[in-house]
Parts: sequence; C-alpha cells; structure tokens
Amino acid sequence: MAEVKITVRPNGPFRVECPEGAIDLVDANGNKYDLTGKTAFSLCRCGGSTNKPFCDGTHSKIGFQAAEAAVSAEQKAEHGQPVVINPSSSSPAKG
Repeated sequence: MAEVKITVRPNGPFRVECPEGAIDLVDANGNKYDLTGKTAFSLCRCGGSTNKPFCDGTHSKIGFQAAEAAVSAEQKAEHGQPVVINPSSSSPAKG
C-alpha cells in the first residue's frame, strides 16, 4: 500500500492521509507548511477557504461543484437531459 493516500471528496476537498513527515507541503515561494503532528488534512479545492491551502468547510456553504460534476451537468444540459444540482448531497469535510 502507498505511504500517502489522497482522496478526492465529491464536491469537496482533497483529503490527504500519510504518516507524519512523509510529505512536504510548500507554498509558491518554497516555504514549508508546518504539518507537525498531522497524519491527515484536507486541501481546499473550491478556492473559498480563508485558511488556504487547507479546507475550512466553505465549499459546503457556497455550493461548490467540482469540475467533474459541472462538466457532467453541462453535457446533460446540452443533450436536453434534466440537470439536478444538489450540493448538500456531499458531506462537508473538515480539515
């Protein structure tokens, strides 16, 4: 089994699980985020978190639709199929 597991949550964050010290998370300037004691955390995918790059649950408040859901909805609409968007169908993930 891989040492690092990243799970794409439906219409939510990327959930990262790994042994402490297994990965380095760095910003655009190469500065490391302190992950001391963290074996799991969630990374924002909606862009709305006030604690970027970490998820703060904002995706559930703003009705974030992941790209794969948005593309699927657009394709259905183009073919005259009904489109149901229900952002509450995914459970909020906490980082």
